[in-house]
Amino acid sequence: MDWQRADVPVPTRAPTGSTAAYVCGDEAALLVDPADTDDALDSLLSDRTLAHIALTHYHPDHAGAVAHYARETNATVWARRGRAAAFEAATGVTPDKLFSDGTTIPTDAGPVTILDTPGHAPEHVAFETDGTVVSGDLAVAEGSVVVGAPEGDVRAYLSSLRRLHARNPDALLPSHGPRIESPRETCARLISHRLERERRVRAAVNDGADTLDEVLDAAYEKDLTGVRDLARATVLAHLEKLAAEDTVSWDGERAALHPAE
Repeated sequence: MDWQRADVPVPTRAPTGSTAAYVCGDEAALLVDPADTDDALDSLLSDRTLAHIALTHYHPDHAGAVAHYARETNATVWARRGRAAAFEAATGVTPDKLFSDGTTIPTDAGPVTILDTPGHAPEHVAFETDGTVVSGDLAVAEGSVVVGAPEGDVRAYLSSLRRLHARNPDALLPSHGPRIESPRETCARLISHRLERERRVRAAVNDGADTLDEVLDAAYEKDLTGVRDLARATVLAHLEKLAAEDTVSWDGERAALHPAE
């Protein structure tokens, strides 16, 4: 089952400067992540009947044109169960239907199955068809994905990567950057990267850093010009994970190694 892609220029912190929208089907098609109106996306949709619209998650660089395409096509708009209010706040559209893990969205090309993949955002999902997964911001071919507080959850993100690794799809179709032809290797790389960042955060606390900015400066050994806010949110998410696991104590202001009992 083929997915067609249009890279839509949109304000985004991703280095690509665009977000990929994906379409599956022809006579009853599903559109995923219409970030904005765009000639390339309009061309992709021009000879199709759009039946469904859904999002991998609700960040502005993914959700900007839901209202436009819903209005123009009268397609059924889907949102994650339990996150309908957040969907409406992000898009201005009240969803017609709700999905959860395992829900299938029908298209004329076959059913598309929802995979629960939170972490980058609490509502993040992926869309699976015949060994191919539209993976949103779960994975990238190069570099890493921001998992930053307050919405990012490192424990959930690692679980989502491990779940996808176990499913062993043939390919991942990410929102930013090229198609991923080696999903297991990519998931393993991203897990390793995230655990190494965690190791650095814990080492910083062990060496006496106790404020968020002190931990940040110790955990990153590179110039953070232009991305310091993202790195700061990432370190906070790691501190929250370590605190939830009783590895460190973190009261929102000060960190310390969890005292031995």
